[in-house]
Amino acid sequence: MGRMNTNYRLAVPVRKRVAIALWKLATGIEYRTISHLFGVGLSTVFNCVQDFCDSVIKVLLPQHITTPEAAKLVEIATFFHNRWRIPQCVGAIDGSHIPIIAPEEYPRDYFNRKGWHSIILQGVVDGRGLFWDVCVGYAGSVHDARVLRQSNLWDQLSDGELLGQNKKIISGINVGHYLIEMAFGRLKGRWRCLLKRNDCKLELSKKMTLTCCVLHNI
Repeated sequence: MGRMNTNYRLAVPVRKRVAIALWKLATGIEYRTISHLFGVGLSTVFNCVQDFCDSVIKVLLPQHITTPEAAKLVEIATFFHNRWRIPQCVGAIDGSHIPIIAPEEYPRDYFNRKGWHSIILQGVVDGRGLFWDVCVGYAGSVHDARVLRQSNLWDQLSDGELLGQNKKIISGINVGHYLIEMAFGRLKGRWRCLLKRNDCKLELSKKMTLTCCVLHNI
């Protein structure tokens, strides 16, 4: 995230650039307000957020959100059984709508059933409410089932790569829904940029959402 000094201006220190990005993610306030707060230009605020998100996705995402190996799956299943009394469970899955400004292209696709524009965050959490799989960016009008079927997670589940071929539906269990909703609540409570429309373009909104999921796990 570091930048070089030029003949025209001094580069903003890395610590300040990180602080600017975290402030935007944590509060969701407008770029102009952050610009005045930190004494930097609007373009600098935008670049700080963009660079920070790119760095988190490149460096930290592979470390903190990854499909569990066999031993980790056993550990997750054991926790689910001991804590929630659910046998052979390794995750709770659901989707959540993240507000966005209507994009210039195909805005109707992003208009969800709740009456506003959004992208969908699909998440899978373990028994502690930490994400081990996320899918971000489908238009708000897309049904949750379609998002699942088009995600990498579905491919892993369908070919038996992740859980094997044996499947059993357990009815009357609400713990999974409670866990994922609690995780989404904590995520949005800490990173309030996910609670209201961001004053940024669609692609950056996707990156910010993914970045917040990574930071949630740390």
